[in-house]
Amino acid sequence: MGKTPVIDVLIPAWNEEKALPLVIADIPKNWVRHIIICDNGSTDRTAEVAEALGAIVVTEKKRGYGSACLAGMRYLQNLPSSEQPHIVVFLDGDYSDYPEDLPKVAGPIIDQNMDMVIASRTLGNMEPGAMTIPQKFGNWLAPWLIRVFFGYHFTDLGPFRAIRWTSLLQLNMEDPNFGWTVEMQVKAAKHQLRCTEVPARYRKRAAGHSKVSGTVKGSIKAGWKIIITILKSL
Repeated sequence: MGKTPVIDVLIPAWNEEKALPLVIADIPKNWVRHIIICDNGSTDRTAEVAEALGAIVVTEKKRGYGSACLAGMRYLQNLPSSEQPHIVVFLDGDYSDYPEDLPKVAGPIIDQNMDMVIASRTLGNMEPGAMTIPQKFGNWLAPWLIRVFFGYHFTDLGPFRAIRWTSLLQLNMEDPNFGWTVEMQVKAAKHQLRCTEVPARYRKRAAGHSKVSGTVKGSIKAGWKIIITILKSL
């Protein structure tokens, strides 16, 4: 990429005051400029904890995973063009991913001229019980549908991912909920972005409750949203 790229991290978070310090502590600070916590209307001390740890906090009260991510993107878009990042890394705030693996996830953009990199839990090592059976099924079905309809091979919809900032803007992301990750991958396929995956480690969340897999209803809604997002893109 020529000069040293500017990397910012966006972390959507809702009531993650206990896990967030672990996430922030493990992010390689020599690799990133800003850590931006997209606080999605938390009722605990998520925002205060994040600020105390030196992160930038952006508030989005409209509930939804995608809504939180979009709020973080708006923050970056409002920076002067000369201060906008080269690469954005998305990372969850529950400490299920391994933030210290950020260099491996962002590396192919820097070294191989990729546009987007997915940290694939399917290709890596997953702690038993870290994903429910409905989650695993949806995580298999959605990449299969993307491959069938768009000819792009993904193995995972994992939230830990890196994308070139100019490419992210090109995708015109819109989904306010849990269709966010699959929308990004579908649009990346339609725009013929250069995409790859790296093996990723994954574990049970450190604290709190999952907004997707915590209930059967949540799992079903998220799975249905993923399928609808793909079908609407045809």
